[in-house]
Amino acid sequence: MAGHSKWATTKRHKAAVDAKRGKIFSVISKEITLAARDGGKDPEFNPRLRTLITKAKQANMPADNIDRAIKKGTGELGGVTIEELLYEGYGPGGVGLIVEVTTDNKNRSASEVRSTFTKAGGNLAGAGALAFNFKRKGQILIAREKIDEDTLTEIALENEAEDVIVEKEHYEVICETPNYDRMVEALSKSAIITDSSELAYLPENLVVVSDENIAQKILKLVDNLEELEDVKAVHSNYDIDEALLDSFS
Repeated sequence: MAGHSKWATTKRHKAAVDAKRGKIFSVISKEITLAARDGGKDPEFNPRLRTLITKAKQANMPADNIDRAIKKGTGELGGVTIEELLYEGYGPGGVGLIVEVTTDNKNRSASEVRSTFTKAGGNLAGAGALAFNFKRKGQILIAREKIDEDTLTEIALENEAEDVIVEKEHYEVICETPNYDRMVEALSKSAIITDSSELAYLPENLVVVSDENIAQKILKLVDNLEELEDVKAVHSNYDIDEALLDSFS
C-alpha cells in the first residue's frame, strides 16, 4: 500500500500494540533466529541481526528472549525448523495482498491463511499471481515531530536512500533492500525511533477504494491475517483515503 495509507494504518494499529505484545515478540524472535542461522550470532558481522536486535529493543523485548532466539538460530538451543513463506491473494474489492509468514508448520499456516481469506470473501492465488505488481523495498515511516526534513534528508543521502517522501504528518524513506539495515542503523545512531520500519512489498499500481463497506472489509481481513500466529506482515495495494481510515479508529 502507499505510504500515505500505511501511515494511517500504522496510527490505527498503535492502540492495539500492547494487546499484541506477545505476537510482536514471537514474530521478532523468529526473524532473529533466521538471521542468526543465515549470518551467524555476532551482530557486528551480521547487519540483519543487528537491525533486528535494535527492533527488538525498541519493542521492549526482554534480553533473555533475544538471546534464546539467537541460540536457536545457531543451533546452541534445540528447536523446530522455521521456514519463510509467501502467500498471495485477493481481498474484497479485488485488492491484492501479499502475506509473509514465518512458521514451524507450513500446513497449519497455509490452512489458517486460506481460511481467513475465504471468510472475508477473498481467495488465495497461485505463486507469482500478484508478485509482479510489487517491488521489495525498505520502507521506514517517521513522524515529522521526531526529526526535521533537512537532517533526515542528509542521513538518507549518506546511506543511499532511494527517496524521502514528505507528507503532512510523517516522512517515508524508501531504499533498496541491500541498504535497509544500514539506513535503520543510521537512524538508530541518531536516536530516531521509527514508527514503522520493514522490508516491505510496495505496489507498483494501487487500487483506489472509496466504498466504506469494502474498506472496512479489507481492513478487517488485514487485521485477521495479522493476528494469525505465523503471519509476519501483510502488504497490499489498496489506497484508502486517510480521512476514511481515520473514521474507523
